[in-house]
Amino acid sequence: MTTIRRFMKTPRAWEALTRPDLVGREAHTLLLMVNGRRSSLELSALLGQDIDDLASTLEAGGYLKETELRLPGDVDEESSAGA
Repeated sequence: MTTIRRFMKTPRAWEALTRPDLVGREAHTLLLMVNGRRSSLELSALLGQDIDDLASTLEAGGYLKETELRLPGDVDEESSAGA
């Protein structure tokens, strides 16, 4: 089973968006596109290349953080455990 990865920007990423020279053009473009909702597959399609390695590098550098997409109606496992 393939894991769907989603990322969100960290405060460090928001700073880098104002200074594209800090991370380079490809990374800056990826940071612009990351919104916590788009999967790595969607981002790869939008950018026309596989972003997994770049996203992992940005995650290791503190620019991205993996997030879990919660949709309305999703059950919270912790709150349903006591039910």
